This record gives sequence, structure tokens and C-alpha cells, in this order.
Amino acid sequence: MKHILLTIPSGSNAGLTSASIGLVRALDRNGVNAGFYKPFDQAYNQDSADRSSAYLKEVTMLDPPVSMALKTLEERLHKENMDQILADVVETVEQLLEKHDALVIEGLIPTLELAVAEKINVGLANSLNAEVIVVKRPKSNCPKETKIALDRSIANLPDGLKQNRPGIILNKVSQPVDAEINLLTFPDVLELFRKEFATKAYDLIGVIPETPELQYPRVSDVARELKAEIVHDGNFEKKRISSICFCARHVDNIIHRLTNGTLLVSPADRSDVLIAAALAVSKGVELAGIVLTSPAQPREDIIDFCSIAPNTSSGLPILKINADTYEAANLFANLDTEIAIDDHQRIDLVMTTIARFIDAKWLRDRISSDIKKRLSPVAFKHYLAGKARKANSIILLPEGEEERTIKAALDCSSRFIARCVLMGNEDIIKGRIRGFGHECPDNLVIIDPSVVKGKYINALYERRKHKGMTLEIAERDLDDNILLGTVMIAEGDADGLVAGAIHSTANTVRPALQIIKPAPGNQIVSSIFFMCLPDQVYIYGDCAVNPDPSAEQLAEIAIQSANSAKAFGIEPKVAMISYSTLGSGSGSDVEKVQLATNIVKEREPDLLIDGPLQYDAATTKSVADKKAPDSLVAGQANVLIFPDLNTGNTTYKAVQRSANVDSIGPMLQGLNKPVNDLSRGATVEDIIYTITVTSVQAGAE
Repeated sequence: MKHILLTIPSGSNAGLTSASIGLVRALDRNGVNAGFYKPFDQAYNQDSADRSSAYLKEVTMLDPPVSMALKTLEERLHKENMDQILADVVETVEQLLEKHDALVIEGLIPTLELAVAEKINVGLANSLNAEVIVVKRPKSNCPKETKIALDRSIANLPDGLKQNRPGIILNKVSQPVDAEINLLTFPDVLELFRKEFATKAYDLIGVIPETPELQYPRVSDVARELKAEIVHDGNFEKKRISSICFCARHVDNIIHRLTNGTLLVSPADRSDVLIAAALAVSKGVELAGIVLTSPAQPREDIIDFCSIAPNTSSGLPILKINADTYEAANLFANLDTEIAIDDHQRIDLVMTTIARFIDAKWLRDRISSDIKKRLSPVAFKHYLAGKARKANSIILLPEGEEERTIKAALDCSSRFIARCVLMGNEDIIKGRIRGFGHECPDNLVIIDPSVVKGKYINALYERRKHKGMTLEIAERDLDDNILLGTVMIAEGDADGLVAGAIHSTANTVRPALQIIKPAPGNQIVSSIFFMCLPDQVYIYGDCAVNPDPSAEQLAEIAIQSANSAKAFGIEPKVAMISYSTLGSGSGSDVEKVQLATNIVKEREPDLLIDGPLQYDAATTKSVADKKAPDSLVAGQANVLIFPDLNTGNTTYKAVQRSANVDSIGPMLQGLNKPVNDLSRGATVEDIIYTITVTSVQAGAE
């Protein structure tokens, strides 16, 4: 039996939408192929779409069915009984369950305008045999008081919503006053509430903290809703509003409000406010912007001054609306607080935050026996981060002064993915960190290569003297941070290294081959990419190192890649790729792949491997059924080994760009210690996941 989870609210302003889409993310993180469906769109604005479905379309690969408009629902309720309406829902759900192992159904919010909402929710629960998850925003942050109120709410639920023991998500919970903790962490607060929630009536499965950042709209959202004139851009599309300050007093009374994220609202003739705002931004304050009110136009010379005064990348957005201060106050009071459909960052933040504070064990225990597990990209990345935290590896970043590398190190340090070490001038690095609006965290280390390199001169000399190395040459060569970092790893002073953002692959890999060398049992070093396709994660190898491997080397690449798959939670099914499927073609290239396959089968008899297989036969069941019906790998391969670098590199880039999928890598395999190369076009996220992978590799040593 596949599981259907029906989310319903208890009380007002429960945050049903955020809880529902967050539950989808939580299921996905746990490897559950989860779908979503909101049968009835409760938006009364006929021009607006169902927000929940729209959000998921924007940030996931899901394409939920179109919801029935509330007006249509009301018309049908007048013409026909509810069972006929629910029958249509059941048909849609059955179609969805052909593609998904679990389904989140978002129910209706009872309102005065829709008195039958609760009755419809009961009908959904019964007709779908759904398990109910109640979302409630507690009025108190005291667990005892919350328990009393929740018991009352559950007791008042219709029996049809309690046939299966419901799960409870407490949403938007402020810091408990009696919590003896400094940070609102999931295990601490969930257990704190559970001490008071011992009951057989329901399961407390989530305590979601009040998170102000989830409420911050973009300046562009406010500008669009107010139909504001953009007087000065100031990067307003990327700015977010954490607070609004109406400037009705003298400027010296609002200085304390000139803080990051503040949106100032001021009459257009208040030049003092404009100049004060520009001065604040020039000093590094990340103001959200300023909205000028009243029909009067601001002085052009003042606008010009404020437009160019801030010497920062963010600038000062200046908007203009034709309303006086009183009218402006009413406009702001009635702003739409819903997340804009195109605000991917905020949608993703909401989903991730909710998912983080939902009890993964409850989800697994509830549905694991009835669902097929998979490792989706979201689940894989979540798995990686968890493995990296356990490894707690020391990762050297020789390009420590490079901005993307610094940002990635800050992120990894804040999430405890690795103990990052930035190599470079301490003053330069700390200055750039402050420029990003941060202070250097305690678990982020900065080392000056010129200070430490003397310690490693003799070590390099000893390792390379057979190649003519002298102490003088060693001292000179160690001016190269990548080489210095490689020697540090070889000496056991760090666990792994990531570089390549501003260096070539050869600059990164050559020192590793010379100093760290292949691990015992490995004749070569190879690479893999983790390809995050929509349905699951695939491994491609070798796409970065070996131009034209022999059959023996190709076999070793396959074995290394299969072992890497196991180390990263993927049960390998290896396909040896060729232009021929199991003898359909001939030639020396096909013979090489066939010989490599035979070598692997002989060396690793328990490994699921087959080849030669064409790409479509390896990955597509319908093709495999025709071309290789007896193969245990064809149609379900997740580790694809390419015959040469030309094929592998071309394929990975074609898939990455054409299908618009994330790829993590290249990850080098076969070395004594992990060293991984970056593309010089790597994004901050690319660097983060390369650090994560390297940390996991180091932890598996």
C-alpha cells in the first residue's frame, strides 16, 4: 500500500502551505519519491493560481495537477453531491500514485466563506485512506499550554480525521521560555515538547521555529505590488526587507533604524533622509532601499548624489509612489505577505527549514515498509552533508583569497560540513569576509603559506630527491600553494584538498600524483561525476583524467567507481558504455569494453556489471527490454563507465547543459588522500559540494 498524507490546519494562520511543501521536501530528503496534489484551490482572487502547486513547480521537478478553482467547487457542490467530486479526486490520485510512492495532499482551510471545508477534508481522508497531519500554530511558547490547546483541538476533530493516528506539526513556534538551550535545534526542542505530549491520540512529528527570514519579501515584490516607479535600481531585485521604517521624525531620530534589511518610507522632499540613507549604505549598511511618497518629485541633484555615493556593489534602491504618508501606511499595511511565485530562494528556504524540523524517523517508520526507496538529488545532497559532518575532515583550500572559495568555506563552516582551512594572507581574507557581512567563524582556519612553508621543505625534498629535488628547489616550489597543501596532506596535517577555481586541472592534479600517489591496489587515478538527474543520481566515469584507458585500466576505473558509489550510499549497477549493445556491433573499441567487462567480472564476481551497453540500453527500461532483455543491469544502471575521455567528458557536459541538471565533480578516486579539482567556472555551490564530497572521502579513509 502506498501512503497518502493529508495536511489540514487547526486554527488560523497555521501556515498550511509552507508545512505542506516542506513535508514534500522532508520526504524527498528521506529518499521517498513523493508527489503533491492540492485538489481545491482556495484563492478567491480569480487571477491567482494555487500557491502550493506553483511553488513546487518552480523549485522541484514536480508538476502537480491543476487544482479545482474554489468557484467551480462551490458551483459543483450546488449541483451534485460531494462523492462525485471526491471520485474525480480519487481518479487523479490513482494516476499520481503510478508515478510516486507517497503523496502529500493539501486540504482546505475552514473559513466563513467555505463552511463545508472540514467536511471536504473528512471526505478526502476517508476516500483516499489518507493519514492526517494536522498543522497548528500555537498561541503560547509554553509546551504545557500548547499541549492543553492541542488536546482540545484534536478532541474536536471529526472522527473521519482520526481513523489513523494523526501526526502533528507545530508551526511558527517561538523560543520556549523554559528551554535550557541557547539555539533552537530540532532534537532539543522536539524532545522538550514531547515530554509534555505523551499521548496515544497523536504523534508530535515536527516543531517548526519562528524564523523571521522566511517572511522577508524582496524589494522588487513590494515595488511590483505598489506599482512603484524605479528612480534608482540599486540592485533592488536582490534586496530583501526585514523591517519598514516610516520617516516622520527628524533624521537624527531614525539613525538607529538604518540597519541591514530596513526599507525606509519617506516624503520625497526629505533630502536629509535620502542623504542619511546613502551615507549608511556607503558605510556598508545593507539597507533594503527607500520609498519616496507624495506627488512631489525629489530633487534630481539629490537623487544623482545618492545614486553614485555608495561605493558598494549593492547600492541604494530608490522607489517612488504617488501617495502621501497616510495613504502609504495603508498600502504597506495591506501588502500581500504571500511568497512571490518567482521567488525561488525564499520558496526553497521555507521548504528546507520546514523539512529540517520534521522528524525523519517518524516518516521512515510510518512509510518505509510500503515504499520503494530512491536516492533523489535532494536526498543525495542531504546524505552527503550528513556524512561530511560525521567525517569532520580538515580540508585545505589553497586558493584561499579567491572570493568564491571564501564564500564556500563560510557556508561549509556554518553548516559544519568540514573544517575548512583557507591558505593566503590573513588580512586580505578577513577583509573579504567582513566585506561579505560576516566575521570569521571559530571553525574556519586561515594560514599564511609564507609562515608555514618552512616546516615542509625537508618533507618535499625527501619525497622528490630521487627526481633531482634539492632543498633550494623545494623551498622555491613551495611558493605554490597547491603543492604546499599537497605536502601538508601527505604529512598528515590535513585530510583533503580542493583547488582549481583559478588554476588548471594539471596544476591541481599533478602534485597529487607526484606526492600523494595512488593508494595500494590502484594502478591509476580516475574521476567520476555525480549527475543529479531528476529521478535519481547517476555516476559517470571517467570524464576528466584518463584520455584513452586500456582494457585493464578501464576495468580498474569501473571497480573504483563502483566502490565510490557504495561509499556514497548508492548500490552500484555498472554499465560499460559503448556504441554496441552486447555484441550488436564490432571493432577494436567494442572489444576493449568487452575485455574490460570480463576483467571486472573475474575480479569482482559479486558486482552487478554488464557491457558493452549503449547509453539508452543502460538507462532506459523500454530500450533494455528490446536490446538486452536478459541483462540484470540494462535499463537500471546507475554507474556508467565510458570507454574514453572524449566520450565521457562530452556526454557529461551534454547531459548537464541540455537537461539543466546539477553535476558534482570531478571527484578523483584511487589516491592515498583525497584531492579534488574545480572547474575555473565553478559556482560557489559547486565548490561547496566539492568540499563536501572531499570531506566524505577523507572520512572513509
